[in-house]
Amino acid sequence: MTPAATAPVDAAADLKRLRAPADLADLAEKVVHRQRLSFDDGVRLYRHPDLLAVGRMADLVRERLHGDRVYYNINRHIEPTNVCATACAFCAFGRDAQDPEAYEMSHDDVYERAAACVAEGATEVHIVAGLHPQFDLEWYEEMLRGLKARFPALHLKCFTSVEIAYFCRLHKLSHETVLRRLIAAGLDSMPGGGAEIFAPEVRTQICDNKCDADEWLQVHRTAHGLGLRSNCTMLYGHIEGDEHRVDHVLRLRALQDETHGFQAFIPLAFHPANTRLSHLPGPSGRLDLRVIAVSRLLLDNIPHLKAYWIMLGEKTAQVGLSFGANDLDGTVVEEKIVHMAGAESPERLAVDRLTFLIREAGKTPVERDTLYNVVKREKARA
Repeated sequence: MTPAATAPVDAAADLKRLRAPADLADLAEKVVHRQRLSFDDGVRLYRHPDLLAVGRMADLVRERLHGDRVYYNINRHIEPTNVCATACAFCAFGRDAQDPEAYEMSHDDVYERAAACVAEGATEVHIVAGLHPQFDLEWYEEMLRGLKARFPALHLKCFTSVEIAYFCRLHKLSHETVLRRLIAAGLDSMPGGGAEIFAPEVRTQICDNKCDADEWLQVHRTAHGLGLRSNCTMLYGHIEGDEHRVDHVLRLRALQDETHGFQAFIPLAFHPANTRLSHLPGPSGRLDLRVIAVSRLLLDNIPHLKAYWIMLGEKTAQVGLSFGANDLDGTVVEEKIVHMAGAESPERLAVDRLTFLIREAGKTPVERDTLYNVVKREKARA
């Protein structure tokens, strides 16, 4: 916990700053006195008409945790294949192997992309992919060993819980065995994808043929027990309701109470284009900001919350820094998964643009590595 998080409470000043309407006064009191919010509290926050009041509460929590600091990193996404054994209704990325839009990278292709990002100053490469039947555990172990041999300082953040569960089924191995093998090959941490929405009545409609919520959580539980840090996510703005979102983040909060292994929560805005849910409108800007704010208020034990500009767009992500978010993610470079679903954000942002967005929001940009250590450079890299 940062020094800002342990600052003494000035309840009177904080309550005055929050200017909460009468029907949110009890929740404002809880927030000011750092009392944990309940499921019912979360639903009320989603349904209260005064979005700005909810945002002020979340901004107070953000400020206590991080002051005016907003983090970013220099990273790159590599997605070795879009061939996938599942066919999730919300996904525009996965392809059958015979699809003309299917692609497969070689190990050398991955190394080439990693070399390019290292040359640009990246400290992290983020690797996730479709569930390709021929890209098995051994293929990825070789990839990790090759990356570590060539770029020993590069942090390898790879594989969602869904991918780990797939390797387990493919090879009839336990979560722990698969994770230990990947760690031995060079895995440094895990991203948080694949969580979608935990509620089974939603999950069975949008991704019924991938690992369920219990297995997703168990993979992260096992990873944390082995010393890996990870992120966690929630896909929102499709067919879920307020109760489903609250249930989802409270299940994440419960696991964090147990393991303390989550570093950051990333709300992921659903993009419907080119999916089987293309008839849906996707989330509004108001919902984007409300999800950020309510998540910050409920997740009292996960230190960082990202306004992921790839999915939100630059402008909404920037506003999200006043609704509880303290991280814009990174430069990213060549992201495919969201852009194949119609995202209009650029595929990369230069450091100068990221830091401009942060400063214009009245915050101080801080470059970090994957584990939230501050990166010191003589000169910022674009």
